[in-house]
Amino acid sequence: MTSVIISGGGTGGHVYPAIAIANALKKREPNVEILFIGAIGKMEMEKVPEAGYKINGLWVSGLQRRLTWKNLIFPVKVVSSLVQADMILGKFKPDVVIGVGGYASGPTLRMAVRRKIPTLIQEQNSYPGITNKLLGGSVDRVCVAYEGMERFFPKGKIILTGNPVRQDIMNQENKKEALDYFKLNPEKNVILIIGGSLGAGTINKSVVKHLESVTETENFQLLWQTGKYYFGLVASNPTLVNMGNIRIYPFIDRMDLAYTVADIIVSRAGAIAISELCITGKPVILIPSPNVAEDHQTKNAEALVRKSAAWMLKDGEAEEKLFSMVNELASNPDLQNELKNNIKMLAIPDAADRIAEESLKLIRKTR
Repeated sequence: MTSVIISGGGTGGHVYPAIAIANALKKREPNVEILFIGAIGKMEMEKVPEAGYKINGLWVSGLQRRLTWKNLIFPVKVVSSLVQADMILGKFKPDVVIGVGGYASGPTLRMAVRRKIPTLIQEQNSYPGITNKLLGGSVDRVCVAYEGMERFFPKGKIILTGNPVRQDIMNQENKKEALDYFKLNPEKNVILIIGGSLGAGTINKSVVKHLESVTETENFQLLWQTGKYYFGLVASNPTLVNMGNIRIYPFIDRMDLAYTVADIIVSRAGAIAISELCITGKPVILIPSPNVAEDHQTKNAEALVRKSAAWMLKDGEAEEKLFSMVNELASNPDLQNELKNNIKMLAIPDAADRIAEESLKLIRKTR
């Protein structure tokens, strides 16, 4: 029987692609045994079992950038996570280990390499983080979503696969169902505002600042995911009372319907978000988060801007400029069509299948 470990998580941008890869493996090898390794307290510990897979948790976290007592126990967590990962590998005996990024991915891949187990990194961003750059020379395969990654990884190990996305994102057909689901007006454009599963403070502040102008605007309505951390603060804003052209949610479970109904999308520039947006094929305004390692969201966004596939707005300028950009784009159908056509050309809808196949190739080489 084939056995696979998939390690990583922390955010939806890591967890959902990991589950997509697992599903693709199951489709190819129905009897495959899959075990996830995540970080205790992170969202994968909930979302992975919901998807029907087993998961073990490591006591692991990242090094804090500010001075804090938590950094004092960071070395202890590193050693603990390496020992835990090695014990899991020894017990489960995987044929291949796949790292998708996130805190648990590093120690799991490190110990898998030491045990000479075939290993694969799924690098989502156009600019990889420190852990993947360090591991790139020792793993067997690096699956990437952007061209030009030879700057960071050995050329012979790189495979351009794209980033896996949730299967439901592929289905965007019934706009009437989507309009009914969110109780939106079919006569008005829909601006979808999303900041990731946890939310984005700057994007939320930018919308709040311009709520009155949104009220007065006749030609569009907002479908707004605030993120769970910001929902209470946003929902309590008195301006929102009786506003019929705004729908707010802490988290949108039916993103397939949200993408279907959207005419324009405002989003952070995480790698998986961008991959979903390419498949969605809608005009996009990207506001990269400045609070990420190596400023990789800006680099992700710039990769699209260079191909005239999206607009980019700096985080520090969002409060002042976001809604003028939204209005400009909403009033220019030709520009919308240009962005739609260009972003669709960047989509790789079968990325999970490609990564699953590369993983199975590594296993076949050892048998």
